[in-house]
Amino acid sequence: MFYLLGSIVLNSYLTLAFKVCEKYRVNTFQAIVFNYITCVITGSVVNGSFPVNRAVVGTPWFPWACVMGLMFVSIFTVIAITTQRIGVAVASVANKLSLIIPVVLSVYLYQESVQGWKLTGVMLALAAVILTCYPSAKKEDEKGKISGKWRYLLPVVLFLGSGLLDALINHVQKQFVTAENQNAYLVTGYLSAAVTGSLILLYGLITGSRQFAWKNLAAGIIIGVPNYFSIWCLVRFLKSSPWQSSASIPVNNMGIVLFSSVVAWLLFKERLSVINWLGILLSLLAIYLIAFG
Repeated sequence: MFYLLGSIVLNSYLTLAFKVCEKYRVNTFQAIVFNYITCVITGSVVNGSFPVNRAVVGTPWFPWACVMGLMFVSIFTVIAITTQRIGVAVASVANKLSLIIPVVLSVYLYQESVQGWKLTGVMLALAAVILTCYPSAKKEDEKGKISGKWRYLLPVVLFLGSGLLDALINHVQKQFVTAENQNAYLVTGYLSAAVTGSLILLYGLITGSRQFAWKNLAAGIIIGVPNYFSIWCLVRFLKSSPWQSSASIPVNNMGIVLFSSVVAWLLFKERLSVINWLGILLSLLAIYLIAFG
């Protein structure tokens, strides 16, 4: 349970951190790039040395780690934009209720069963997405923060991208990741994200379309250390979970939705309507049914 709680708290922290970045006018993309550089350094410290070498390049998980890194950069950027322009609750729900994608793939690839109360829980989880997400997005749209088409497109992109990323992490940890190579796998993924982001950032700095600021670097460091351990906890949880991945991923994701939504309500005064609260209550019931149904 320690790894599950760690994944929930740290992933929620990442979403909430972008709300703080908006307040202090931190350049989101620069913070994301410096965050991944920090992740590489953090993982190397945890490992005792930089774990990416010639032997790692030949492993079967190396290409998957590189793809994971590319997805990290793109999805993290969409999370930041969605959080700042629509709201923490919407970003969290669209991000983590993408659970339906890895659940379906777990059933297809690993012959896991989703039936009875567990299936009811998955369906309630999807209902919780709609109830928690739509009214909040509508309120923010009325404030003129984001246009109508983006109000729907951003959560959809986030839903698909996060679902595929969760499925990729689950597949790789099932097929290739061990206690011995887990850190090398994570650092490789973060290195891929850091290199990709750094090239884009460097081009922007050279052409003058982006301006460096020390607060962006500081934000990247503050985000980066928890970010590394958020995936570290997730991989450990999936490895040691008493449930099948078709149950573990929904429980983890719903926990993140609940925690981040309530914290956003308490700290950032994000208003939650009666319908929003109904969605949160449904998500609690969904977690129970998926985990214990």
